[in-house]
Amino acid sequence: MNATVLHVDDDASDSLLMKQACRKAVASFGLQSVSDGEMAIDYLSGSGVYADRSKYPLPDLMLLDLKMPRKTGFDVLEWARSQEKFKSLPILVLTASNQEGDIRRAYELGANSYLVKPVGIHTLIEMVKMIESYWLGMNQRLASLTTE
Repeated sequence: MNATVLHVDDDASDSLLMKQACRKAVASFGLQSVSDGEMAIDYLSGSGVYADRSKYPLPDLMLLDLKMPRKTGFDVLEWARSQEKFKSLPILVLTASNQEGDIRRAYELGANSYLVKPVGIHTLIEMVKMIESYWLGMNQRLASLTTE
């Protein structure tokens, strides 16, 4: 079974860029994208349109933007870490902010990694390859995370 990565970003061009980078990196994981924090929580909890787990499988990893309308990435992080099921889900913040306060808060709320969005597609492709290699390859994950 291939891994699933949930990408949460309100910027449609960043989401498209991530899809292109995954394709060009020949990523072996399935990429699911949602455009805000509320949708991310709905996806994770299997609510509404995300109830079909064959179509929307639980992610093995989440790439999370911070600055979004309605619910921010911080809200999603806080919610996910309060849920027993998602305490060990690798959550990588992928954001434009390199502000010390944002970095500190993300780690305090349980982020596993904090990455600043690269400017060019080539750097993003390399980042996708590294994320896949480390987080979905070498990193040891709990088997129970994606089983219900």
